[in-house]
Amino acid sequence: MIIVMKPKAADKNIKAVTQYIEANGLTAHLSQGEQVTIIGVVGDKSRLSTENIALLEDVDRIVPVTESYKLANLKFHPEPSVVKVGCTSIGPKTRTIMAGPCAVESNDQLMLIAEAVKKNGATILRGGAYKPRTSPYSFQGLEEEGLKYMQEAGKAFDLATICEVVSLEAIEAAVKYVDMIQIGARNMQNFILLKEAGRSGLPVLLKRGLCATIDEWLNAAEYIMAEGNPNVVLCERGIRTYETSTRNTLDLSAVPVLKERTHLPVIVDPSHATGAYRYVPPMAKAAVACGADGLMIEVHNNPACALSDGPQSLNFEKFARLSKELDPFWKLAGRN
Repeated sequence: MIIVMKPKAADKNIKAVTQYIEANGLTAHLSQGEQVTIIGVVGDKSRLSTENIALLEDVDRIVPVTESYKLANLKFHPEPSVVKVGCTSIGPKTRTIMAGPCAVESNDQLMLIAEAVKKNGATILRGGAYKPRTSPYSFQGLEEEGLKYMQEAGKAFDLATICEVVSLEAIEAAVKYVDMIQIGARNMQNFILLKEAGRSGLPVLLKRGLCATIDEWLNAAEYIMAEGNPNVVLCERGIRTYETSTRNTLDLSAVPVLKERTHLPVIVDPSHATGAYRYVPPMAKAAVACGADGLMIEVHNNPACALSDGPQSLNFEKFARLSKELDPFWKLAGRN
């Protein structure tokens, strides 16, 4: 349920409502705007008397929340969230580009890529140190050594850093080196991993599962947020359909749907969605145009020799061209 306070409600009356909620064993979450304060209630609502709440001073109305996800719900937090990631942030007015190789291959390679993506507008360096691959014989990543390279490259070029994690051990290593952790599509409903990510203290990028509905995706975000971590960013990366012309089917309609349901930032990964570098630019532009808060783009110094996902990676020249071509789309979307 949501308790909407009257405009310019007194602080003491807001506090009285939260104390009443907590005294009954539930959790109160405040969202304070310039005029109105909303108090979200999480827990067994049968333990509360709505009649008693309505009698408390400055309470305007009580609104039931039927969705199973609460903390991620736009009703709980009417203003869009801004998530701080290292030296940058992701939100409604930012231009966020996460760029870098699918897999970190060496320190020299990552430094080269970091310099190129920074020069062409990237704000966050992405790189895989732990690679959950379909084949057990494919390159699995450099693990902690790769994380160290991520930290060095981020510091060298003033970039925030993000890396996928696949286990508790990977999270424990990642928190020492990177600014954000990513839960990949294959782990979107690995609920134990989601809880550990919530406890990590780092912002979390949550990719949509290959066959997940939007409600399932938002409930996965709820697992992270329920551990006390509000800093979650959602990433649409394509879903599996009958179509085989692209690696996945990029569901751009998910972006406006999410904007109606959640306050969390939403970014789009056209690289994993399409699986082909030539489709990345048009899908990236479409993502910005439909309201995405950012993009995740795979960039490699030599895609033909990449150890992972070379066919969908842009080389430096193509990434630089896309960055320039995106400029009018960012401006039309009202992003500085």
